[in-house]
Amino acid sequence: MAKQEKRPGESIDSMLRKFKRKVKNEGTLQELRSREHFEKPSETKKRRAKAARRRTEIQQQADELY
Repeated sequence: MAKQEKRPGESIDSMLRKFKRKVKNEGTLQELRSREHFEKPSETKKRRAKAARRRTEIQQQADELY
């Protein structure tokens, strides 16, 4: 669980930005959303394969530019 303590003289806005960054880096929100509904193992494999294809396509496009 992400925890951010307020330092003396630190504004609430900067503290909130740090907290949001910690939550994002830990993957807490992403994990919460993935656990919100049950996903069958076959759906998980399909989702991961689709993400891998997307990554390789982007990488190939980047390679073509350079």
